[in-house]
Amino acid sequence: METFVLESPDSGPQKNHAPFYLNVIVLASLSIMIGLIWDISWHTSIGRDGLFSAPHLAIYLGGVVAGVFSGFRVLRITIAGTPIERSKSVRFWGIFYGSLGNLFCIWGAIAMLTSAPFDDWWHNTYGLDVTILSPPHTILLFGMITIQFGAVVSVLSFQNLQVNAEKSSVQKWSNVLIALSGGFILAMTFTMASEYLGRHEMHGVLFYQIAGFLFPLFLVSLSVASRSRWGATHPAIVYTLFLMIMNWVLPLFPATPRLGPVLNPITAFQPFEFPLLIVFPAILIDIITRRAQNKNAWIRAVLYGISFVLILLIVQWPFGSVLMASKGHWFFGTSQWYFGSDPNWEYRYAYGPWMISSLSEWFVGIPIASAIAIISSRVGLSWGKWMKRIVR
Repeated sequence: METFVLESPDSGPQKNHAPFYLNVIVLASLSIMIGLIWDISWHTSIGRDGLFSAPHLAIYLGGVVAGVFSGFRVLRITIAGTPIERSKSVRFWGIFYGSLGNLFCIWGAIAMLTSAPFDDWWHNTYGLDVTILSPPHTILLFGMITIQFGAVVSVLSFQNLQVNAEKSSVQKWSNVLIALSGGFILAMTFTMASEYLGRHEMHGVLFYQIAGFLFPLFLVSLSVASRSRWGATHPAIVYTLFLMIMNWVLPLFPATPRLGPVLNPITAFQPFEFPLLIVFPAILIDIITRRAQNKNAWIRAVLYGISFVLILLIVQWPFGSVLMASKGHWFFGTSQWYFGSDPNWEYRYAYGPWMISSLSEWFVGIPIASAIAIISSRVGLSWGKWMKRIVR
């Protein structure tokens, strides 16, 4: 088997394999996402949970593992690293040496662990959260997405250090790790904004403005930074499959509400939201990346942004009607309903008049959504070019 020589931040030449810590950090990102979706389902199915509930432990496990492995790597390079290793590392706080990905993971782990007692105090003081973005949850989400970004940066740094290895097994595995870490950060992004991206919002223009603000940033940056021809499509597929699997698995386990009033008696965990169909605009984004790479950055951003909004509108608007029509279908997870909400609400599986934007709102709102997506794409393009040069 042909072996390619790599330049690593940790040492000199290495053989054709991915470092163990990269796999661990990506798995830590997966643990965080499993715990987060499970925790949301716990709140909608059972209600109040303790500091050491099972979903919380899954979240904290991911944070601790990412922080410990990154911290150990930083200490090893700082204390026992060679001058070459230190020269290929980032110096921070005037003392420590490590990779940029390690630094993000350490910051994220600190934020996550700080949020844990704060969140427990918040619940004991104010009761059950009514939104995802409460103050302690915001700190927690910041820590989680920082770790996930650290995973993406670490994998891309390893990819960028490889020379003439496009068809090697290590490059193929790097593409897998990029797809996984990118897919998990897409899932985190969707989860953070899920209150505005559910099926009841899909016939309103605000849905497409928020989607145009969030997703092109990550899809374009991943498409540009990855050496894979499908740098945006593969993470979008991971995002889709992950959320679908979570929606199928969670309802298999029993759950009983522990808070009142219980207007919707349930006996199993409630599924989360069905993933958005961002895989379709992601395909077009990858095609644009390959065929328009020599064009002006703003021209590319216009192509990215308008394509994203129009393709998402074409596929997501009718799919919203499909989700509403599939009443309680296991495949789509549309049985989801909070135990404290009336299950017989007339708009549970229908759009209320206030949920549907008027024709005039569409004529004004879609150009605004496109402009937002263009700006998001332009930032994502610059971000992707930066990540393509990361070697530390």
